[in-house]
Amino acid sequence: MARTKNMTTEPVDVAPLDEQALNQMQNTGSALIAEHSEERDLVNQLLGQAQMAGAFEDFSRTVRTSKLGYVKENKLYKAIAGKRSPDGPEILKGTWEEFCRLLGRSVDQVDEDIKNLRQFGEEALESMSRMGIGYRELRQFRKLPEDSRSALIEAAKTGNHEAVEFLAEELIAKHQAEKEQLTKERDEAHADYDAQSQVLANRAQELDQVKQELEKAKRRIQTMPPAEAVKELRLEVTGMAFEAESLLTNKLRCAFETLVNAGAETGQDQRAYLANLLRQIELNILAIREDYDLPDNDDPDATDWMAPDALERAQAAIEGN
Repeated sequence: MARTKNMTTEPVDVAPLDEQALNQMQNTGSALIAEHSEERDLVNQLLGQAQMAGAFEDFSRTVRTSKLGYVKENKLYKAIAGKRSPDGPEILKGTWEEFCRLLGRSVDQVDEDIKNLRQFGEEALESMSRMGIGYRELRQFRKLPEDSRSALIEAAKTGNHEAVEFLAEELIAKHQAEKEQLTKERDEAHADYDAQSQVLANRAQELDQVKQELEKAKRRIQTMPPAEAVKELRLEVTGMAFEAESLLTNKLRCAFETLVNAGAETGQDQRAYLANLLRQIELNILAIREDYDLPDNDDPDATDWMAPDALERAQAAIEGN
């Protein structure tokens, strides 16, 4: 029987152990375990103190709220999931509301405390608590602008109850007045917008009616003899010119007068504003004159559109031509 040849095994290189990395991993793991234990201990501490008569209320208000804020922010309350409720056979789901109920507090009240702590800070809130300032007042303080709230916080740190109360009344009254003014301005802006929308809607309706009338007139004139068509068109143009002049001399003049008087009462000169409006009208009139190369009419017999017999005279002039 042939002898088996002996095989030689080559040595395998083994990487040196990184002791520093290993130590770092061990330290990290230990820190995570310690952190988890601290968080679990915090939850158990709060629950245990809540079960002891009066112990939870003896806690400093701000310290207690700070701990509860940490529990809520990091969702540590989920640790109660699966435990049996002390009030019955109910199995807890691990919600924030359940956790607050185990502490003997409502979730709304705890959330209010957390909001107050974040808004005012520990020192000011502790001082306000000693002054007897309650939830209703603190809720009003939170609604104040940031600068007013900062002034109130500084006053609270002094511990002077009367100063805080006086300053709070002043700031709340000021804030309320500013709020009412903003509401008034908003309502006025809405009213102006609604009025402008109505004006635009009316103008659109009037423009549509004019277009319809012009289309009817166009069809009617197309069936007339040329001489009759010209007379019809001149009558329509005369009526429009009368309406335009009546609008300028009556409605627009009255509106100008009203604005000038209102400006005089408030000490505001409205002439520049009115001049711009009038300039726009003048530019439109000049544009019409230039578009149709119309000459200046210095005829003393020209029709006065505001005269009582203006339309009759225009009719006679048209028929005379």
